[in-house]
Amino acid sequence: MRFDGTLQSWNDERGFGFIAPAQGGQEIFVHVKAFPPGTGRPAIGLALSFELELGPNGKKRAKAIAFVRAEARRDNRRVDSPATWSLQRLLVIPLFLAVVAYVATKWSVRPAVAGVYALGSLAAFVAYALDKSAARNRRWRVAESTLHALSLAGGWPGALVAQQLLRHKTSKSSFVAVYWATVVCNIAGFVAVHSPLAAAIRM
Repeated sequence: MRFDGTLQSWNDERGFGFIAPAQGGQEIFVHVKAFPPGTGRPAIGLALSFELELGPNGKKRAKAIAFVRAEARRDNRRVDSPATWSLQRLLVIPLFLAVVAYVATKWSVRPAVAGVYALGSLAAFVAYALDKSAARNRRWRVAESTLHALSLAGGWPGALVAQQLLRHKTSKSSFVAVYWATVVCNIAGFVAVHSPLAAAIRM
C-alpha cells in the first residue's frame, strides 16, 4: 500500500530525513537509498508517495519513494507567474535611486558604483535562476548564504527582480528577512563610503 506525504526535514550529510504523512500522524523516517537513483539531493517540501516497512529497530520507515507530479502540474501556472509586487518592493529601487542622486549632489558618487551594482544584479539574477531550475529538477541548490552575499555586495536589485519575476524565495519568511537586512546594510554602506567621514578616514 502506498501513502502520500511531504519531505519535512533532510540531513544531507547523513543522508536521511523525515516525511510528514498526508493523513497525519508521526513523521516517517526515510533514507537516501529509498529514493530513485540519480534524482539528486532531496528538497524539503517535496511531495512524495511511499511504501512502509519496518526497520531493524522495529520502527516504520519509508521505501520505494516516488515523486508526486500531478499536483506540481496543476500548480505550474501559479508557480510560473510573477509574484505580486508589494508597495515595499515597488518603492525600494526608486528610493535607492533617490538616495544615489542625493549623495551625488551632496558629496559626489564614484563612477564605478553603477558598474558594481549592474554586475552584482546580473550575477544575483543568474544565481536565483539557477537555484529555481535546481529546485524544479531536484539538483544541487545554490546556497542561501551565496544569494545573500550577492545581495549584500550590491546585487540586491537584481535579486529583487529575480524573486518577483521567477516567483522564487518570496514565501520563506526567514530568507526574506535576511534579504531585506542585506538591502539595508548595502544602502547604509553606500552612504557611508561616500560620506565626508569616509574621505577623512582615507586621508
